[in-house]
Amino acid sequence: MSQSNAGTNQHHISAWKVILVIVLLVAVVAGVGVLGYFPHKAREAAANSAAREERDTLPRVVSAKVKRAPSDVEVVLPGTISALTEASIYARAAGYVKKRYADIGDRVKEGQLLAEIEAPELDQQVAQAKAAFSQAQQQIAQTKASLLQAQAQRDLARLTSERYTGLVAKGAVARQDADVQTATYKTAEAVVAAQEANIRAAEDNVHQAQANLDRVTALQEYKSVRAPMAGVVTARNIDVGSLISTSGGGQGASSNPTAGGGNNGNELFRLAQTKTVRILESVPQSSAGSIVPGMKAEISIVEYPNRKFEGKVARSSNSLDPASRTMLVEVQVPNADGKLIPGMYAEVRFRSHRDTPPNLIPGDAVIGGTAGTRVAILEDAPGGQPGAKKIRIQAVLLGRDYGAQTEIIGGLTGNEIVVVNPGDDVREGAVVLADPQKGAGK
Repeated sequence: MSQSNAGTNQHHISAWKVILVIVLLVAVVAGVGVLGYFPHKAREAAANSAAREERDTLPRVVSAKVKRAPSDVEVVLPGTISALTEASIYARAAGYVKKRYADIGDRVKEGQLLAEIEAPELDQQVAQAKAAFSQAQQQIAQTKASLLQAQAQRDLARLTSERYTGLVAKGAVARQDADVQTATYKTAEAVVAAQEANIRAAEDNVHQAQANLDRVTALQEYKSVRAPMAGVVTARNIDVGSLISTSGGGQGASSNPTAGGGNNGNELFRLAQTKTVRILESVPQSSAGSIVPGMKAEISIVEYPNRKFEGKVARSSNSLDPASRTMLVEVQVPNADGKLIPGMYAEVRFRSHRDTPPNLIPGDAVIGGTAGTRVAILEDAPGGQPGAKKIRIQAVLLGRDYGAQTEIIGGLTGNEIVVVNPGDDVREGAVVLADPQKGAGK
């Protein structure tokens, strides 16, 4: 009996243990579910709130107010110094260099003898021309003598004809004899006319011989090569013994000893006038109107960092190159001490005053593209979120580009606010919130 009760109690205790374990497991699962539900719900609510805030918030842009460019501006352009006048000296007489009197670096005066050319063929041509001229003069003298003889014969024939005509009237001679004398007189007149024509032809021959003599004599003077102007010799392509042709010099083994990079079409010498040098500048269209003849220019040379050379605008083309939209300007600089050497690199600085300077905006505000140059302007957006601005895209005309800033010479009034570094959100009619550019007020 006791054994039966003991078995029943053990069975009862085991069932309660099972139920207790089940209840504990259910409680643990329920607790874990509760603990995971609330954080998930909080995260979901935060995500929904962030999405709603992002959906309701407008895009933000950086803005800057349009300013006026300074009235006094500088235009700095690179350039190359060149001689005010440069002449290449060529030969007109063929032969050999007999003597040379100048070398590179020599300063010469106008008309100074630079070299002598030995030209025996040209000397022979001069001698032949002189002989032809003398012969033409002798021929005209002979023709004049023949004319005098023909005139005397004509006068005699005229007198004889007149006598025979009188004798015919008296019946002393036959009319046939009188007609013969008349014909002789007319023939003598024809001979005189022919001699006069010969004299005119002989005079023409004299003029022709004189012209030919003058020509070869002038060529003979080119045997002496002279400086056409005062300056410095910058190239010498000949030496004693060099063969010279009428197309140039330096046709021998000794040609081009000092040219330093080609003899430039066989020139004998190259002469440069460097007391004043010049710089040719291509001024962009935006600055062309402010560069006028007579205005001063400051020239800087890297080799002379502590010295500024003063030049002056001598002339301008007064027209723009359609390809580059630039105007050619010549700046002349005094160079009495010879510090400025042709070929030097220089920077030319022009200073000018503008009565109505253009507008100025940040360089990052410019929008490029196939539609042209544009900017995004911020306008009030009534009825929207406080502080909201509406985008308007405006076409503009650019002026000078300073890198960080750009001049606008057309399209803006000066009271606008533009978007700096516009992104994809910046489009016509878009509504945005604007933040001032940092440091814009400085």
